[in-house]
Amino acid sequence: MVYWEQKGRRNTDDTVKATVERAKELGIKHLVVASNTGATADKFIGQGLEVVCVTHHVGWAGPGEDEMGAEKRKELQEKGVKLLTTTHLFAGVDRALRNKFEGVYPAEIVSSTLRMMGQGLKVCVEISVMALDAGLIPFGEEIIAVGGTGRGADAACVIAPAHSSQFFDTVIKEVICMPREK
Repeated sequence: MVYWEQKGRRNTDDTVKATVERAKELGIKHLVVASNTGATADKFIGQGLEVVCVTHHVGWAGPGEDEMGAEKRKELQEKGVKLLTTTHLFAGVDRALRNKFEGVYPAEIVSSTLRMMGQGLKVCVEISVMALDAGLIPFGEEIIAVGGTGRGADAACVIAPAHSSQFFDTVIKEVICMPREK
């Protein structure tokens, strides 16, 4: 396990290197990566991994706005990357309730609890379950998930995700890297 002294995109290249190395050691073929613009997903192309790129949902940055342009989507898909743009597991209706009625809801409690290990690891869990629910990774297999704090990547873990309806059966097998700073 590697600890980065600081969080954020400055760790992206080292996170990619540690992730690819660990995937090879364990014989893992499936990678799920958070990448809103495609820049982080690009770094995993040609590394011998089946890459699923999970973006922010349309509207995250503003009403009707998609952070990943059509050209970048096409480019990634032509390189074999599977793209998933959908409502986030820990957002959606719970977030709408919080915004409207100012409360705390179950998905936000789970999300905040996972953030105790860092934003990037929370993202890893979330995108893994989302990709499994979308049928983009195989059920019952360990995969590697990569997330970050803000832009870029600073966390990666080996995870056996469960479907969202059995969320608490998800198992983080090991943390590959994460920032010490939260």
